[in-house]
Amino acid sequence: QKSKLLDECKKLQNKVVENLKTVIEESQQSANDYGPPKDRYDSFRMQLLRKKDMYNQLLEKALLELYALEKIDLKKEMTRVGFGSLVITNEQKIFVSIGLGKVIIDNESFYAVSIMVPLSKALEGKQKGETVILNGKKIEIIEVL
Repeated sequence: QKSKLLDECKKLQNKVVENLKTVIEESQQSANDYGPPKDRYDSFRMQLLRKKDMYNQLLEKALLELYALEKIDLKKEMTRVGFGSLVITNEQKIFVSIGLGKVIIDNESFYAVSIMVPLSKALEGKQKGETVILNGKKIEIIEVL
């Protein structure tokens, strides 16, 4: 199940990367279509280029996240919550990886969350049978895979 989940997360992240590449190409094309700067203070062209730079930064982040997913070792046995672990709690199934949100595998909901979010921080280092309290809510760890 964890293998399918990881594959789906990679697929979703690849889609994010491809969408960003398309947007970057479109931004560059818009700047090219607009032509050379009309004057020294051509704010519209500068805005187009800033937008492209912003998308390039998002692409860089998305590629780093994809690389992080590639580094998850499915053969490594997880006993404590950390990056790459699948945590079954009394509330939900959490995949500590990158922030993709809800991922559905075989009609089951999982939540791919970043190691940086408060939930992951609260669960980090914990193991099966332990309980954490987050925002006044008791979360019991049933399984760490």
